[in-house]
Amino acid sequence: MRLSSVRQLGVDRIAGPIVVLRRVAGMGLDEEVLVVGPGETRHGRVLELSGDLAVVQVYEGTFGLEVGSTGIEPTGEPFRLGVSDAMLGRVFDGRGRPVDDGPAIVADRVLDVGGAPMNPAARDHPVNFIETGVSAIDLLASLVRGQKLPIFTGPGLPASTLAARIAIGARLPGDERFVTIFAAMGVTRREADEFRDAFSSSASVERIAVFLNLADDPVIERLLVPRCALTLGEHLAFGLGLDVLVVLTDVLAYGEALRELSTAREEIPGRRGYPGYLYTDLATLFERAGRLRGRPGSLTVLPVVSMPDDDITHPVPDLTGYITEGQIVLSRDLHGRGIDPPIDVLPCLSRVMNAGIGAGRTRAEHRLVADQLYASYARGCELRRLVTVIGEAALSPVEQRLLAFADEFETRFVGQGRARRTLDETFEAAWAVLRRLPRSELRRLPDDVLDRAYPEPR
Repeated sequence: MRLSSVRQLGVDRIAGPIVVLRRVAGMGLDEEVLVVGPGETRHGRVLELSGDLAVVQVYEGTFGLEVGSTGIEPTGEPFRLGVSDAMLGRVFDGRGRPVDDGPAIVADRVLDVGGAPMNPAARDHPVNFIETGVSAIDLLASLVRGQKLPIFTGPGLPASTLAARIAIGARLPGDERFVTIFAAMGVTRREADEFRDAFSSSASVERIAVFLNLADDPVIERLLVPRCALTLGEHLAFGLGLDVLVVLTDVLAYGEALRELSTAREEIPGRRGYPGYLYTDLATLFERAGRLRGRPGSLTVLPVVSMPDDDITHPVPDLTGYITEGQIVLSRDLHGRGIDPPIDVLPCLSRVMNAGIGAGRTRAEHRLVADQLYASYARGCELRRLVTVIGEAALSPVEQRLLAFADEFETRFVGQGRARRTLDETFEAAWAVLRRLPRSELRRLPDDVLDRAYPEPR
């Protein structure tokens, strides 16, 4: 960090995490500054330069600072993070500082956390299946290397637990150079301890880097957490050629922090009080996922997005859906019936799934089996609604079997509990529930596939 010899003593105004001061000569936008108060030094970032005024965001908050005794000292550089593959297996705070009592990180490179825009002409299409160990995702909404695929959840649903399970269990079949970065924003100390325990007790601990921002940490620090995680991910993916999965939870906490900052800056609010640039800001995070043509390595992003009041039209999940390539949706009804994980497969979607599955990647019949499961389950759900009107006794024998199939699909296929399933085990579970149906109902599967996997005669 290059410190300036210029220090601006005294600020014009302090509002929440924001200080407004007279512009220091040579100060630049997004530059990191030192905020010097009585007996302490804090850190900040230049958010806006207008005329002779500068607006600075203080990461540690402004409590205890006074207008007349606070000084601002520019560093001449943006906020940077020292990155290294030695960060795998370690735990960091929201600004990338070790909090696990381990040794200091010796950085291979020091990078701007804002990232470097990926040239669209050099961007390659997502490809190759990532096995998460969760059957409902692996078979019906497959995650693909280089994709951005969010998990939409409601209050009280176990989305963070599912995200941690995926972070531990995800792998790229046939690729040992697969690592995970887990970044949590605004979590309680209990949740943070649960994450630490889950990761430390897993066999995957040496390939996972963890960033934790606690609920009592500065709110504004949450804006740095995903950027630090993605910066490390870019170094590992595009610098060292690793395949990297970045799990972000919860993006709603990031959006709330962005709204608080916008309010402190007295900006004109957009929908539900969020700033009008929310879409652009989220895109600067999610669009860092991808692959570079002709180069090894990939960066895949799996964000968890809470929906207040289960409202998918809320600005944060709504805009996330526009930027990303599908969604995994958790169901309150399934969770209430004890199905774990409570994934509602009907609204789930992976738009680049076909690029990661099929012959040479998973199985040749992957798409066919997924389509048959989806179609049969959708029909079973329709029959459930019909039964509430006419009663189950009015159904034909085949319709009764479809109704039973829907129940077994939820309890035996989706509801796998805490166990991790390989893709082979997922296909076994799929065929186990499909055999509940007569062969004549499996119209989306060709005879050659049925002959190999279905014991019932034609």
